[in-house]
Amino acid sequence: MDGFDEEAFKKFFPSGFGKQEAAVDVESQINRSKRAEVVAQKPPTDNEAQQVTALPEIKPEQSLQEPKDSDDDSDDDDDSDDSDDEDEFPVSHEMVLKTHERAVTTMTLDPSGARLITGSTDCTLKLHDFASMTPSTIRAFKSVDPSIKKGSAAQDTHAVHYAAFNPLSPSHVLVIPATAQPRILSRDGETLTEFVKGDMYLRDLNNTKGHIAEVTSGVWCPSNYNLCATAGSDSTVRIWDANMGRSQKEVIMHKSKVAGSAGRTKMTAVAWGSPKQGGANVLVTAALDGSLTMWSGNGPFHRPSAEVREAHTRDTWTSGLDISADGRLVISRGGDDTIKLWDTRKFKTPITTVSHASTSARFPTSNIQFSPTSASVIVGSETGHLHILNPATLKPELVTPVTPSSALITVLWHEKLNQIITGSANAETHVLYNPTMSTKGAALVMSKAPKRRHMDDNPTLTTDLTSGLSGDSVVVGSNGVPQYTSATWSARHPTVGLTASGRSRDPRRPHMPAVTPFAKSQPDEKHIRESIPLSSMRDEDPREALLKYAEKAEKDPIFTRAYKETQPNAIYAELSDEEDKGPQKKKFRR
Repeated sequence: MDGFDEEAFKKFFPSGFGKQEAAVDVESQINRSKRAEVVAQKPPTDNEAQQVTALPEIKPEQSLQEPKDSDDDSDDDDDSDDSDDEDEFPVSHEMVLKTHERAVTTMTLDPSGARLITGSTDCTLKLHDFASMTPSTIRAFKSVDPSIKKGSAAQDTHAVHYAAFNPLSPSHVLVIPATAQPRILSRDGETLTEFVKGDMYLRDLNNTKGHIAEVTSGVWCPSNYNLCATAGSDSTVRIWDANMGRSQKEVIMHKSKVAGSAGRTKMTAVAWGSPKQGGANVLVTAALDGSLTMWSGNGPFHRPSAEVREAHTRDTWTSGLDISADGRLVISRGGDDTIKLWDTRKFKTPITTVSHASTSARFPTSNIQFSPTSASVIVGSETGHLHILNPATLKPELVTPVTPSSALITVLWHEKLNQIITGSANAETHVLYNPTMSTKGAALVMSKAPKRRHMDDNPTLTTDLTSGLSGDSVVVGSNGVPQYTSATWSARHPTVGLTASGRSRDPRRPHMPAVTPFAKSQPDEKHIRESIPLSSMRDEDPREALLKYAEKAEKDPIFTRAYKETQPNAIYAELSDEEDKGPQKKKFRR
């Protein structure tokens, strides 16, 4: 056929018949989650820094479309290096969770990476399941207030300082609200154990059964799934058995050397090193007096194995503390705007010190963390940037904005998912991932088909039957009879609500008796009189009912018949009218 366009015919004519299922374009869906800006910044060398300071100031009026010189090759090389850095870390795409109302202070993922729990200053824990989320339903399935016990009266709510899954037993979560009583919760948010509060009137804190002041931080034992440690403002670190909340297992008393502190100071952070890669089992604590103290994780805890008294500036909050996977390196983030790297084998002076603006003044839970392989260090900043540092030099390998103009408080790099989760002061939780490097988690959510929204999900399209039907919801036919269309709420829910006569639409619900203005019900008096024993007594006068037996009891006594013949007669003294009937007064001698 001349002039026949086969391509146009194929586009017009369907390729199949019957019900067609719309396929999900996973690639375009993931591309929509790609981050707009990922900036890789490398630290300049000394020569480059001198050159940068010697360059003239570039004015805004200067055009950026000037002819390129022979330096184009070097620019291309820099671009390729930047792209390589982006591919090295899982930060190319992101998924945003907006489930809190205030700043996100802590996060934890179970070892399998299936459940995410976030804590906030809005005094709640939010539980998220990646398996149940879709791109259109990114939300938490449960909200828990850990500071309120189940079944108790209303209590004051407190911000959440710390939450962590047990790495050896994912069914337990250590939660530390801003109180003196940490808690062990199940993975569903139910309170399993509440640690006891100590007696604040005891001077020797070794004799108290628990913390007497606010707990600031905590950590699970990496080698024993029953043990966990908490650091408090009462200058103690206490080791607990997760199944026994009545008393701690061990008490580590930190004695401050600062004059005027009476030997006490606030403990700000605690970390427990894992010996899984051959390192030592160590417990490291940080205090408000600027000291770092290292203890043997296996005990005894009478004397520290190493201590640095002036690790950070005194009276600054050292919020971040972490130990590498091999247990040989310790990194601390102090409130004096510094990050320091320490060696546990030579725990006297830091290996490396760099300056980094601290957010612990406003957010005491700001943390710092090694990557799962300890090949990198991640930390947030006051400007909302994520810094990925080299652990040897602590220089940034990648700096990328996550929540600009809002502080990045807490960070987490999950080993199995290979994804970075961040919590910010604007109540947002960002899950950074890479489709080729990351598995499950956010990559699984963004590869799902969006959930089909039902008409009932939109509250503007439903009718509230508690206030009755409005006239707009009723269609009047030609014969004047109201006709309810299939789009009404009652038509879509035939077993919910009430009929026009006031009866329930659900046939399984029993009929409720009518309520009259005079009484709640009108029972059958004949039925009550015949069926209920002694029901007629409610209409009798109780005094008359008792006095009708008085004459019968006097003539034929039942209980006093045995004493009828032997009972003496009462003899009373006869008194005249002139005699005083009152009691005789006792005469007192003078």
